[in-house]
Amino acid sequence: MKEFLKKFFTIFTPLIGGGLVGFIISSHIDYKTLNKPPLSPPSFIFPVAWTIIYLLLGIGYYLIIKKNPNYKDKKLYYTSLIINYLWSIIFFIFKWYFVSIAWILILDITIVSLLKSFYRENKLSAYLQIPYLAWTLFATYLNIGIYLLN
Repeated sequence: MKEFLKKFFTIFTPLIGGGLVGFIISSHIDYKTLNKPPLSPPSFIFPVAWTIIYLLLGIGYYLIIKKNPNYKDKKLYYTSLIINYLWSIIFFIFKWYFVSIAWILILDITIVSLLKSFYRENKLSAYLQIPYLAWTLFATYLNIGIYLLN
């Protein structure tokens, strides 16, 4: 039972955190009323994409710590989650679009560092993070576009 709970917690931590942040910001989301750049997806895409990304992130991290419980970059992993969660609060609650650009650029760099760290430990774990990096780079484009258009 203990091993099951550890596995469950490890895999679902990103999703639980993301769900909590989604709940906190839900009444502040004004995506539909913003002027958006070309290629902006409809709003229903975001929770679907983030659910998949958070699960892949949790699975990738679980594969690493299962093999190496002393994984040296645990702080990087959890820092990346915190940076990720705080972006939504900066963007949607405070509506600090310029600050959120700087914040998401920090997140982009953190994800690249995390991907490199994962690659050193378990190549599959790193490959599972490619959608996270791609989606966040796309979100960076959207963030910049929304800042410029609003």
